[in-house]
Amino acid sequence: MAKPSADRPAKKVETERRRSPRKEREQASLPARIGAFLFFFVCALAVVIGFQQRANANLIAESGLGYALGIIGGSLMVLLLGYPLRKRAPFMRRTGPVKYWFRVHMWMGVIGPLCVLYHANYQLGSTNSNVALFSMLLVAGSGLIGRFIYTKVHYGLYGEHVTLQALREDSKEARGKLSEEFAFAPRLRGQLQAFESDILAPAKGPVDQIVRWVLLGSKIRTTRRRLRNFALGAIKLRAEQLQWTSRERRQHMRMAKRYIASYLKTVRWVGELGFYERVFSFWHVLHVPLFIMLVLAATLHIVAVHMY
Repeated sequence: MAKPSADRPAKKVETERRRSPRKEREQASLPARIGAFLFFFVCALAVVIGFQQRANANLIAESGLGYALGIIGGSLMVLLLGYPLRKRAPFMRRTGPVKYWFRVHMWMGVIGPLCVLYHANYQLGSTNSNVALFSMLLVAGSGLIGRFIYTKVHYGLYGEHVTLQALREDSKEARGKLSEEFAFAPRLRGQLQAFESDILAPAKGPVDQIVRWVLLGSKIRTTRRRLRNFALGAIKLRAEQLQWTSRERRQHMRMAKRYIASYLKTVRWVGELGFYERVFSFWHVLHVPLFIMLVLAATLHIVAVHMY
């Protein structure tokens, strides 16, 4: 962090030490993100190993360990209903925070299909078992897609729901820091306001929202290059005027890059929020029928296996 100077008063240094609620939530969720990454990495490794060793596993779906894995996997898939019940059923309101139910929901949604894959030994069987297997794979794939979309409208995987107002406040704070860093270059403020007006303008409809989402990445990259070039030129000029040392110049440039990255990340989140909220609502409409289809197919499979 650069030391206070004539154009960087002590008040600004104190302001930089404050962290926004968004940053505090992101840092608090870091252990959860690391744990989630390790969990999915281990599960993915188990999938690969199981597929490579399927010929040597000697698992039989009708008996032994293969049968037990089928029972475990099927039971875990049924228990996935606990999360939506916790969210909507009045009698479950005092059974713990929703975020913990969601975490267990995610775990079971991965471990359950993994057990069923080992139960089937990565092989196709009768028609009813194949329908149940592919229904499960569809639901699991849908769940992974939903997990990705979920993180776009929440602070992390288990965090609070993102609100447009909170993001706009974060964007305003990031723009203020960037403008303060370049208070000696007032032209930057107008550029930032014009950029935000273009990115954050309300979409005229679903098609326009999709087009704006597709073009958003290229606009962010172009703006990042332009802001960095502007920062480099402005800091170089200011360094000559105030006779900064090379170390001071590098400190100001690192600070500027950090502010630019934080600002563009927040603006991008604001610009994408409406799109991902719409996609998330569509995903819910699709995911629920897929789960119902899985329950029916699995029930038919279990009945068929034990009756015939």
